[in-house]
Amino acid sequence: MNENGDSRMGALVTELRELEARIQRGGGEARVTRQHAQGKLTARERVDLLIDEGGGFLEIGLLIAHDRYDGRAPAAGVVTGVGEVCGREVVIVANDQTVKAGSWWPETITKILRAQEIAMRCRVPIVYLVDSAGVNLPYQGGVFPGKYGGSRIFYYNSIMRHYLEVPQISAVMGQCIAGGAYLPALSDVIVMVDGTSFMGLGGPNLVKGATGQEVEAEELGGALMHNRVSGVAHYRVADDEACIEKIRSLVAGLPPGLRPAPAVEPQDAARAPEEVYALLPADHRQPFEMEALLETILDAGEDGPLEEFQADHAPEMLTGTGHIDGFRVGVIANRRGMFRGEAGEPPKFGGIVYTESAEKVAYFMDLCDRHATPLLFVQDVSGFMVGPEAEQSGIIRAGARMVESMATARVPKLVLTVNHASGAGYYAMAAQGFDPDFIFTWPTGRMAVMEGEAAVSAAFGRKLEEAEGGELDEETAAAIEQTREDYEEQLDAKYAAARGFVDAILTPEDTRAVLSLALRCSLANPGPHLGPFTLPDSL
Repeated sequence: MNENGDSRMGALVTELRELEARIQRGGGEARVTRQHAQGKLTARERVDLLIDEGGGFLEIGLLIAHDRYDGRAPAAGVVTGVGEVCGREVVIVANDQTVKAGSWWPETITKILRAQEIAMRCRVPIVYLVDSAGVNLPYQGGVFPGKYGGSRIFYYNSIMRHYLEVPQISAVMGQCIAGGAYLPALSDVIVMVDGTSFMGLGGPNLVKGATGQEVEAEELGGALMHNRVSGVAHYRVADDEACIEKIRSLVAGLPPGLRPAPAVEPQDAARAPEEVYALLPADHRQPFEMEALLETILDAGEDGPLEEFQADHAPEMLTGTGHIDGFRVGVIANRRGMFRGEAGEPPKFGGIVYTESAEKVAYFMDLCDRHATPLLFVQDVSGFMVGPEAEQSGIIRAGARMVESMATARVPKLVLTVNHASGAGYYAMAAQGFDPDFIFTWPTGRMAVMEGEAAVSAAFGRKLEEAEGGELDEETAAAIEQTREDYEEQLDAKYAAARGFVDAILTPEDTRAVLSLALRCSLANPGPHLGPFTLPDSL
């Protein structure tokens, strides 16, 4: 166990790592052995071989669907993420053949679309390592139809190819059947592997049933046929290792793209990430020092890791500039604790957004946008302030201004939830619905419209008042307890990750490296970062 395993964060990290290790085993050792016997590498082995030695890989959506299908769909049967290939950031999609033959579950579509959106927004190449039996037929209702069904993958293929000029490279390294064949066909380049690749709108059994013809798979859709006869594929290689090497050479041959240099010389962080375990309190409601937490993420800097902006005004919200691996970022973070107001004014609570703090943050975001400074949101927010004083101060208008400034900022936006992500404050701090480039959480993150006790008060307040400290009736007491249990489950970071509400759960030790990779990937597109389809000259 981590030496900090007895802390709240330590226990959650240990639990997370055990879950991740189980998911990364895919369909299990027997299926891995069978794939090796076929002369094929597994999806994760292919990804490891593709990325640079010592290069980073940021896996997106590892925990998706981990709590569904009785555990039969680890990672929804597809590995997606951003890795360094030939010294540049590349989005990777690799079907896991050990999980239901790499077939598409509903969540498989979700993951592939998210990967494509990253490639589109960041304007970085995308590589598809295809090895899939197609639609998982018992769940076709969540795969085939709908705006965000399988067809949208091909829509994104077409948009990238026709308008965005995002390079797409496909390697058919196993099965590629039915509509799924359009994914490589809509890419720029297709590589196939002798003896193990098959690409066709229908396999031998379907052809026999539909036409009565008997044909071998190699003749119908093998690597030699598609390279020599149909001309659908462009390269034919001997095995998986040669295929990966060919992809790397193709990536190396792409136009260089934008690789901005760091603004300053990179430095180590001021604090070791392990200090986070002691910084965060055991009770998520208790205050902690946000500045110290940021020192585990930001470069130490000659004058300190953070140059705070308007430090004396609305201190419950921290705004300032710092660097990650030398790249400049504008930081927006919620402070916890109690903050003294002006003479005659009540104190302010950290984690709450007030009128003054909303205006301060909006102005700071506008400034960062004008200066082309990416934004890092560090969330520990419980919502906007409520009550007559808040309403009279114009909290609605100030909150709307904060939301609008965040939504329309053209610079990259990264999000890290370290504790609470609740209410409209979560929205204003770059919620997923506002298309941040990347959104992460620590295991301590708690995402919901409100905490469980607040939900109990909202739903059962009248009955609690009527009881006046006495015993509640059995039905109401059971309903209250069920509400608490439901909220506690849904507040768990793993619940959010299983549904794709965040890209990944990060440990403190991994956070800085992941943010650095995500930032470099985002900066490959000079902007604007307003949705995946936005063209640079469209605004």
